[in-house]
Amino acid sequence: MSPTFNVLKAPDFRNFIFARVLLSFSVSMLGRVVSWQVYDITHDKYYLGLIGLAEFIPYFLISFYSGHLADSLDRKKIIQSCVFIFSLCALSLYLLSAHPSYILTTHGVFPIFTVISLTGLVRGLLGPSQSSFGSQLIPKEDFVSAATWNTMAWHFASIGGPALGGLLYSLSKGPSFCYLAITILTGVSLGLFFNISSRHVESKRETEESVFQRVREGFRYVFGHQIILGALALDMFAVLFGGAVAMIPAFADEVLHLDPLGLGRGFLSAAPALGALLMSAFVAFYPPRKNAGVIMLLAVGGFGVSTIFFALATNFWWSFLALAGTGFFDNISMVVRGTVLPLFTPNEMRGRVSSVNGIFIGSSNELGAYESGLAAKVVGLVPSVIFGGVMTLAVVAAAWFRAPKLRDLDL
Repeated sequence: MSPTFNVLKAPDFRNFIFARVLLSFSVSMLGRVVSWQVYDITHDKYYLGLIGLAEFIPYFLISFYSGHLADSLDRKKIIQSCVFIFSLCALSLYLLSAHPSYILTTHGVFPIFTVISLTGLVRGLLGPSQSSFGSQLIPKEDFVSAATWNTMAWHFASIGGPALGGLLYSLSKGPSFCYLAITILTGVSLGLFFNISSRHVESKRETEESVFQRVREGFRYVFGHQIILGALALDMFAVLFGGAVAMIPAFADEVLHLDPLGLGRGFLSAAPALGALLMSAFVAFYPPRKNAGVIMLLAVGGFGVSTIFFALATNFWWSFLALAGTGFFDNISMVVRGTVLPLFTPNEMRGRVSSVNGIFIGSSNELGAYESGLAAKVVGLVPSVIFGGVMTLAVVAAAWFRAPKLRDLDL
């Protein structure tokens, strides 16, 4: 048996992975259903970008403080509180969509954006505690294996979420039942988190530093560590400029002319995660240890090429293949980054370093979606995605020469 599977022998880590699968499944499903719903209401590409902006602003603001909380309070309790609030957000979207004549007809998509902003706040609070708590459940020598399973779990959920969301959206001819299913899945995830034992966070200078000093210490640590900074910056700019996924509803409508209520839209949304899951299966047996830095740089370059290919594709299957390629290559960089962060960070600082990671990576997903929507509005749909892919390749070239420690990294 591959050493990657040994980490699953720990009961708390197994519960953590299953809980994270269900939660990630719910998050990805909600994000895709919201994008379909908003586009069906507005038929405006710019609103797809605004969804990302609505999540980005609260996510970005709370991330400065959430790392301090993760290094000061019980991480398990923070996770439970965030998952519970997220389930209430899904329930709110269900109630909004079940009675659109009273709310959405009067106020348009504004109520949806309000709830999405709250989910951004919740995800900003959740991220540092979840990633830091997960690394406490296993010994240090299993960090590469844990990063592989975490990435595989996230991508598995990213396949099922959009696909199931598209299927339910089509069968129920609307989003309301989708939101109800998300509420139930999130509740099950919350129950699994309750079955995991709490872990103590040892803070060496808990009473000597102010909140501002502790937050600043996390940023100072990241910006003083070339490997961590290089890995975060590489992924941040790649996601920021390569946000082709955010434009899937527009491509499905304007380029591929898919049936609004057909299954094609759901499968197209699931394509990146399908590619990532295939790579996860390979990485489970052959994790990127030797020459991990070079492999990460080449993978992000492959992500950029796949993005350009998607922009140029004019039929469903070529588009599906290109999107699968973006997930295929993105998975590698996620595994390397997921190993680098806990490996080079002491436990008492992992929350703050994870919050910086959230600012770099998590917020760049939402900001990248806004950038893609704005660029599509200004220069056109296809040129905006081509530009994103070209910029991703430029970022890889810059990182290759400007971050030699990352390039020469071995795990």
